[in-house]
Amino acid sequence: MEKHFDINEQGLSIRCKLICKDSDKSARSFEHIAIVTHGFGSNKETAGTLNFGEHLTAKYKGWGVIAFDWPCHGMDARKKLTVAECLTYLTIVTDYAKNELKAKDVCIYSTSLGGYLTLRYLIEVGNPFRRIALRCPAIHMYETMSSRISEADHAKLRKGKEIQIGFERKMKIDQSFLDDLKSFCPLDHEYFDFADNMLILHGTKDEMVPIEDAQKFAEDNVIEFIPVEGANHPFQNPNHMALAIHKIIEFFHEGND
Repeated sequence: MEKHFDINEQGLSIRCKLICKDSDKSARSFEHIAIVTHGFGSNKETAGTLNFGEHLTAKYKGWGVIAFDWPCHGMDARKKLTVAECLTYLTIVTDYAKNELKAKDVCIYSTSLGGYLTLRYLIEVGNPFRRIALRCPAIHMYETMSSRISEADHAKLRKGKEIQIGFERKMKIDQSFLDDLKSFCPLDHEYFDFADNMLILHGTKDEMVPIEDAQKFAEDNVIEFIPVEGANHPFQNPNHMALAIHKIIEFFHEGND
């Protein structure tokens, strides 16, 4: 079952989706919540997110899944993308899971840009998550973003102008956004304190975020790393996605009793 709702806090309205079993549709609380965050240019309504939520809640009791749109993505009302607002969204959604849904623990499953933001959140804000699963995390987010901006648009940014980026939906950024991304790379930080509760999966055929980046990050921090043979960045092959969902669901379920 899917239920759409908004969290209105701090002058922001975060578009969310709760996925749970049909028998739990009237539930006001869940023992465990898994938060799902998407990548750049995507949104909370992907088939992969729905499949993950349906599989997790069908297999194990007491679980609910919250997916939400990052600022400027999906149905979100913001027009200009900033890292600070992304981190604020994650705080608000996590607090909602704990305070409103009464979850005794919260896990997070993040992809690409979402993976970068989650890793940044752990260092700059703290770790409220029992388990953390990352799929194709954009370790070098600045380079990934910057390389896809034309030289003409880079020239506009250097002059203090805003440009529009994105796929189906366009959003505004300025030079300060890129500078902010450049100021933080997960490889510059230690994640040993989180490593035992982290899992990273990455496709060997990822054309957007090199698998070598995530593999080095995992090795440097002794984090379990699963290469998925033949998978591309969005894990479009249903078998690759099914494998990722299975691995993450079992990882989240471990040790929650």
